Amino acid sequence: MTITSNVDPAELAKFSDLAHRWWDPESEFRPLHQINPLRLEWINSLAPLAGQRVLDVGCGGGILADAMARKGADVLGIDLATKSLRVAQLHALEAQTNGVQYREVSAEALAAEAPASFDVVTCMEMLEHVPDPASIVQACAALVKPGGWVFFSTLNRNLKSFLFAIVGAEYVLKLLPRGTHEYARLIRPSELARDCRESGLDLQATRGMEYNPITRRYGLSADTSVNYLLATRKAVSSPTAS
Repeated sequence: MTITSNVDPAELAKFSDLAHRWWDPESEFRPLHQINPLRLEWINSLAPLAGQRVLDVGCGGGILADAMARKGADVLGIDLATKSLRVAQLHALEAQTNGVQYREVSAEALAAEAPASFDVVTCMEMLEHVPDPASIVQACAALVKPGGWVFFSTLNRNLKSFLFAIVGAEYVLKLLPRGTHEYARLIRPSELARDCRESGLDLQATRGMEYNPITRRYGLSADTSVNYLLATRKAVSSPTAS
């Protein structure tokens, strides 16, 4: 498998074109800035980040990676969008964020290079943008140490999700650029849970994420029908540990 085998060039181009706007909280990335404290605190409540070696897969401009480093983690962010990584690196320098580094490498390539190297792996808002999400799940499982945590977030695939996350968010409320998500690439929780299980990851917790158009705020809930997060843990004796 080559480094760029599990990537859609159109998806890379989509985010690269917006790279200079990653750290503008009023830009197209406003939703990521708004949900970042929610997902950060949820991750930290289950797997305290201080002193941990953490990998952020599909880190983009570094919004989550930077925040996890500020919680005291030693963070490596990886992505295949060169422009986004440069923005992440520049922001780390400007903000003087210690403990965060970035590399242009695929999850699969890094898994072959450095298996079982991280205490925590995060892969947020990324699986729905790659041709083979199961391959990313397998790589994340290979990269985390036995007993370590792997966190995913993505979008459910159903009528409600289509209406809320695509029609509503992209066309009506204009929270995201049109074309950010493709319905056929969305992933049901049962599908993601199956991929995790087959990769040696045990499901620990799930949470939904909802947007209130009146208050314009996001919140975590038990409703996983649109946006959702999965927390998994690698079995101590896992088939992906070798």
